[in-house]
Order: sequence, then structure tokens, then C-alpha cells
Amino acid sequence: MARTHQTGEALFRSILPEDIEWKSFPAFPPQARLAVLVGEPTQPGPYVIRVKVPTGVKLMQHRHPEDRIYTVMSGVFYIGLGDQFDGDKVRAFPPGSVIVLPGDTYHFHWAKSGEYVTQVTAIGPLGLEYLDPADDPRQRS
Repeated sequence: MARTHQTGEALFRSILPEDIEWKSFPAFPPQARLAVLVGEPTQPGPYVIRVKVPTGVKLMQHRHPEDRIYTVMSGVFYIGLGDQFDGDKVRAFPPGSVIVLPGDTYHFHWAKSGEYVTQVTAIGPLGLEYLDPADDPRQRS
């Protein structure tokens, strides 16, 4: 029985670091970047993205409807859980770490010690809802 392939997975291909296309993402602070590697995050189905956040940038309390698996590619990824940003409660995850984040879990990120890159694997569509609408960059444009 022949299986159908997921979007972007019907042919062998590779993605080299120098081929990654980083773009701004309306729901992120303007300095952060997102790259779509596999799939189409706006559609139902699996996707893989990378997120690059420069030193000092914070992503305030938010949640995603989808379950997510984060893999830290570079830098140190600081993440905290809860509905209130607390820099003393972030945990540091070095490169190679894997974090499982259940959907609808409020959390926050901080590039506390330098730029980090995480890879996110999930089943779309991707969603992002800030606890405080004033923290949502989409509300400022």
C-alpha cells in the first residue's frame, strides 16, 4: 500500500545552514527571525521551523495551541513557564537540549546570555497568542 507524503517530504532533499532563509515574523519582536524548513506552518500537518533570537530580546508570556518539541541548536535557550514573566524563573538549556512543551501552556523566552537558535517540530497550524495583547507585536502595526 502506497503512503502519501507530507508537504515538502515527497522527495529527498537537504537543507544546509547557509541555505536557511531567515525572515521576520509578525508575531515576534522585530529583531527575532523565523525560518521554515519543512512543511507549511499555517496549514494542518507537520512542520519544522527554526527561531533565532538576538541577545537581550524577550518573548513575553504566550502560548501555542499545538504541542511543540524544541531542540536547542545554538546559544542558551532560557524558557520559563507561567502567566507572569519572571527572569529569576527561567531555566537555561544548552545546545542539544530537547524541550517538550504541551499546547496551551503559557511560557516566556529570554535571550539572556546571547543569541539562541531553536528548532521547533510540531503539527500545524502554528498559533501564537500573547497573554497580554499589548505584548503582541501584531497589535503595534
